[in-house]
Amino acid sequence: MRYLAAAALVTMCVAGSFAFGSADRAAGLARPFQSIATQVHGKPQPRGGATPRGNDTCRWAHDNECDEPGIGTGACPSNTDYSDCRYIREGEGDFCQWAHDGECDEPIFSTGACPQGSDRSDCGQIAWVRNQTDSCETAFNGVCEEPGRGNGSCRSGSDRSDCQGRSRPMSITDHFQGRDDRVLVPVDEAPWRYIGELQMEGGESCTATLIGPDVILTAAHCIHPEGRINASGAFVSALGQHRSRVIAYLIDPHFNYRRFSSTTDSDYMDWALLRIDQRLGDQLGFAGFQDLNAQGQARAAAAELYQAGYAWDTGSNLAGNIGCHVVTVYADNTFSHACDTTRGDSGSSFMVRHGDAWEIVGLNSNFRSNPRGPFLYMAVSTGAFQRYVPDFVAGRSGVRLGDQRGSGVSRKH
Repeated sequence: MRYLAAAALVTMCVAGSFAFGSADRAAGLARPFQSIATQVHGKPQPRGGATPRGNDTCRWAHDNECDEPGIGTGACPSNTDYSDCRYIREGEGDFCQWAHDGECDEPIFSTGACPQGSDRSDCGQIAWVRNQTDSCETAFNGVCEEPGRGNGSCRSGSDRSDCQGRSRPMSITDHFQGRDDRVLVPVDEAPWRYIGELQMEGGESCTATLIGPDVILTAAHCIHPEGRINASGAFVSALGQHRSRVIAYLIDPHFNYRRFSSTTDSDYMDWALLRIDQRLGDQLGFAGFQDLNAQGQARAAAAELYQAGYAWDTGSNLAGNIGCHVVTVYADNTFSHACDTTRGDSGSSFMVRHGDAWEIVGLNSNFRSNPRGPFLYMAVSTGAFQRYVPDFVAGRSGVRLGDQRGSGVSRKH
């Protein structure tokens, strides 16, 4: 059974991202698909229950994540998300019905079955991460710049890695494997300028990469909000100067979101080709392809991977990995990796350098539970979709969208 991280899930998903206390992220990103970790563990996401005390007029009330400023995401005004914030405000404890079961049930880094602050004993190790991000524009530079601990150029709680260190609890369902090694990347240089944020009409977001003059690559689950295909959205380049709307798409003809969300036998289908209405690749360039899986385990594991995405915790900054590696190559055109990725990185590409060219070897997809150790973080190998690319780039395949433009959407993250 798979856990999706955005989606993700991102996500790894997705699609969309969480951003604790991040006003800049609240303006531009979406909330993710719900993790199915709650299904795996038999802990359903509560949808209300007893009549709450206080004000729950926040749009995202009753999702177990506190959205008030200062103590939560800041996506809603103060005192409007009472039920989700009460334990953080009034005093954390073991109020969750699954407290003391050895598994953290608070949102974001775990099952999300209980409100934040209500599973203290099980979540104690990761509680400190809750309202900390690396959304500062100078994050990952090795200098703490938060008020009181540095020069104050970063908001409080926005320079986590520099002020708190890069160590991460192994129990969190973010893919940092005990340490966060990400860096901010220069968006005006290749291959980073090929990358952009895919902002879907429904409010979700993922990462995508230019692979042709007017074609981008992302994950199929990014265009399946609530399990139905909806490819309406826009691609915003990492430079922030180019915005182009999606006008056509192509996914594996056998991809089924419900199946993907509940099994692992269709992981290799989690890819999507999208056509955009501007030839941004002529200006920014685009990546090629290489089937690393076909070269065998040893060569795949030795390759240095480059990846960057719009993670939930890095604000509007493009952050990623330089020189991370494949862990295991699988026969179904997938591979597991040891790159630091999290929600919002769904759809981002793993690339290798070949001379002056950059070639995509895989696509960030999801993560799987692993009874024998840490979660397995999965990617779709280029071999799963490369044969579909030429016809789509040439306009000979794909499904064209109607002439519909994305409407303004109120986004939580």
